[in-house]
Amino acid sequence: MADDPVSMELPDLLRALKRRSLRQGLDMTAVQTEGLRERKKRLMRQLISDTATAMFLEGGFDSVKVSEVAAACDVSEKTVYNYFPTKESLVLDQEEAMIADIRRALGPDGARISPIDAAVALISDGIRQIFDFWDQDSEPANLAMMRRFSELFERTPSLRAAQQDMMQRLVEAAAEAMAARAGMDPEDPEPQIAADALIGLWRVQFRALKKYSDGTRPPQEVRDLVIAEVRRAARLIDTGLWSFGAAVQGTDGREQLKAAAESANEARKQVVIAIRQARRAWRQVMSEAHQDRPAVRRR
Repeated sequence: MADDPVSMELPDLLRALKRRSLRQGLDMTAVQTEGLRERKKRLMRQLISDTATAMFLEGGFDSVKVSEVAAACDVSEKTVYNYFPTKESLVLDQEEAMIADIRRALGPDGARISPIDAAVALISDGIRQIFDFWDQDSEPANLAMMRRFSELFERTPSLRAAQQDMMQRLVEAAAEAMAARAGMDPEDPEPQIAADALIGLWRVQFRALKKYSDGTRPPQEVRDLVIAEVRRAARLIDTGLWSFGAAVQGTDGREQLKAAAESANEARKQVVIAIRQARRAWRQVMSEAHQDRPAVRRR
């Protein structure tokens, strides 16, 4: 069983995660934008989280104590809690970074693209970064570890509850960002329902990673399949749930859904073209009216 990535021992997991931490530490973009102290704190935080994750995967979340994680990292238990307020946050260590990315992508300073396109781009970039950080020799082991990570949540109620709380905070951040961009109240129904839908794309990503990390596909294929599923879900949001409702009522759901989505997408393109034509026509009318004003006054 030594060659089976699923049966990786704790030292192997730790070595793989420490290699990732080292590579992140050598990331020149981060080195150029932070001081030495900030870099040390970032690397220590990453090392603690990676070590805790490996130990939880090996021994179970409830069985491993925070003091044991601290000992494995050669720091005090207080130091661990200085970086992570709860035991669950040792695993869900990307929340702050995700909220910052969501605010930046969906807020007033984000690119002038639709919120759906912005969310898909954010998720796709994140997935590519995960796979880019992996060494080719350890990719099968990393895929197995990703599957075990998903299974860890399934068998740990406290982690599932913490993840749900985190997702709700992501929804709130997305609603606030989009409301600020649109000049609306974050409590209005439009930014609320839009935020719920967009954050659902991260749930799609999480489930797709588990589904395709079964060891039967190369990592690059897994990456592409996960991104494809996120984009597929995004198209459904973009075209509207009415297309899904039409498919559910039909006899051939999959084909009908595909046809409805394509029709809705084509209709949207026609609406955009019509709006542009109307704007051009309105500008032409206003220009001609402006040119005719002197002649009217003379008459």
